[in-house]
Amino acid sequence: MTVQHQILVSKPVQSTMANRRCIQTLTQQLYKSKLRPNPPSSLQHLRTLVLIPNLPPKPLNPKSHHMFSTPNFNASLTNFTTYRHFSSDRRDDSDGSEEDDSEYDDDDEMEQNPESSVVKKEYSQEERESEAAAIGYKVIGQLQRSDRVFKLYEPVFAVIQIGAHQFKVSNGDCIYTEKLKFCEVNAKLILNKVLMLGSKTQTMIGRPVLPGAAVHAVVEEHALDAKVIIFKKKRRKNYRRTKGHRQELTKLRITDIQGIEKPEMPTPVKKVEKAAVAA
Repeated sequence: MTVQHQILVSKPVQSTMANRRCIQTLTQQLYKSKLRPNPPSSLQHLRTLVLIPNLPPKPLNPKSHHMFSTPNFNASLTNFTTYRHFSSDRRDDSDGSEEDDSEYDDDDEMEQNPESSVVKKEYSQEERESEAAAIGYKVIGQLQRSDRVFKLYEPVFAVIQIGAHQFKVSNGDCIYTEKLKFCEVNAKLILNKVLMLGSKTQTMIGRPVLPGAAVHAVVEEHALDAKVIIFKKKRRKNYRRTKGHRQELTKLRITDIQGIEKPEMPTPVKKVEKAAVAA
């Protein structure tokens, strides 16, 4: 950098410092003239700076986000205060950011109220059976008081598929799946997607499903899983959204496994206590 460039760069800095010194000296002299009852003639002309005319206040723009209080010119300079109230951190000239935020808000409203935008579809009996078969179950009716579906434990297990999840179950087990449509509490189901059956003596593996196998179950309740917090953020966009989600679940109780020979359980033999013979 040459000497001329250095001089050109330093000139605005020097002029700024000189203006700052002049303003500082002027305010000091003005303050001294206010404190002295009879100031000298050199400070007499500074009293005219204190007499500020009462101008009518300018009307504020209602669209502006900044609100200013009217200053009190009659008070001393040391007690001069100004208050500002900010209603938002957005700028007036940032039209693009406001449009982007409005788009995000619309998306969030759609996510928060999915039921308002989605109309419930009415299914026919054939459509219900086809959709249930695609998931992997079939509704055969409601559980009655006279039904004896709950049996004793049998040493047989099965691997079943419900939707996209697989479960290893035995007679009397309880499993939680995603909420199953078209079935209410105490409904009897047949889980027909059986991938594997096994016992102590044999094992049967499907390719991919065993044709003659079935697992019977009963719907005990429809419940909600623990809450999961979903937090979204976009850097430098003032965009943060927090939302919770609870997955709907269905509780199933396995009642019977069919399609494999079940070994008989040995019946426990009760020991007969010998009566003590009195001598």
